[in-house]
Amino acid sequence: MIRLWCVQIAAVLRLEMRKTFFARRGLWVYLLALAPVLLFAADSIYTPRRQARLARIAAAHPVSKWALLLVRPGASRERIEKRLGEPYSRQTQFRRIGGQRLRRDVYRYTDGEADQTLVFFDDKLVRIFRLNPRTLSEDNTIFATIFQFYYLRLAVFFGCVGVFTNLFRGEMIDKSLHFYLLTPMRREVLLAGKFLAGLTATVVIFTLGAALQLLAMLWQFRGPAVSDYFRAAGWGDVGAYLAVTALACAGYGSVFLAAGLLWRNPIIPAAVVLIWESANVFVPAALKKLSVIYYLQSLCPVVADPQSDMSLPLRLLLSATEPPGAPVALAGLIALILVVLVVASLRARKLEINYSAE
Repeated sequence: MIRLWCVQIAAVLRLEMRKTFFARRGLWVYLLALAPVLLFAADSIYTPRRQARLARIAAAHPVSKWALLLVRPGASRERIEKRLGEPYSRQTQFRRIGGQRLRRDVYRYTDGEADQTLVFFDDKLVRIFRLNPRTLSEDNTIFATIFQFYYLRLAVFFGCVGVFTNLFRGEMIDKSLHFYLLTPMRREVLLAGKFLAGLTATVVIFTLGAALQLLAMLWQFRGPAVSDYFRAAGWGDVGAYLAVTALACAGYGSVFLAAGLLWRNPIIPAAVVLIWESANVFVPAALKKLSVIYYLQSLCPVVADPQSDMSLPLRLLLSATEPPGAPVALAGLIALILVVLVVASLRARKLEINYSAE
């Protein structure tokens, strides 16, 4: 019997793969997965060009790095010019503040690596803005933030909404689900085949998107920096990001497969789940375990802290919870997926088709 079920699951998987990968109503899923790749690629193209431009400017207007670092607010414009020389860019404006006409000068200097902007009011230095070249470590933190707050919460989330809710609901709309139901196949077997088809499609699309993002991020850095990154924790981070992406597809996929079976309009439960996942940091510790993102964040190699730039009143509303270890998080997520799939299979047993009501 188990062998027959496996054969039937494989048959459903084979039939569903083409529809899942190339369904016209799901082509926007590819855009969700590849949009961050375009951003990282654009940054990797722009950043080396910007650094090359600053190097050319520094050759024409040489300034010592230490001279720039020693500049402090309060110095006069004449003293700055004497110490640093002529800036490579200068802007002068006149503003009327409190009935007085004040002169505002903006000077820009570079040592070939950092770009420093000095703002003067009436020949007195009042502000300093220094833009240093980003390091691989900083870009890794930026990637972790985008991965956790966009890729998992939005891209994978809505991608799974588009793919998994259509596995049953889409065929009801197309009036083709009855062909499956007329076959001598258990409903649980049909559900397993469809779930594996959706899981395969989303895992391939979104893990490929995550891998391309990492490749685009590393593109701008020189060979030694990238080699050191992979010799340290690089390969482990890459594997962890891909594994977390696959688990996110499984977690959200199971939820929205069940939503497609339980509700006629799955957009409403999708909106409820989105609000619940977004509010995860505010709910009590016991309720956090009922969300997918709670376990996914615990498995990420670099945890992006949403509290770092929040105001104090907002931070006081947050429910501080110690994240579970990787084995506990993995076990909890798998248990959550199995519970949701069991609920979906119980609903699939009672599934009846009435196309006139759809």
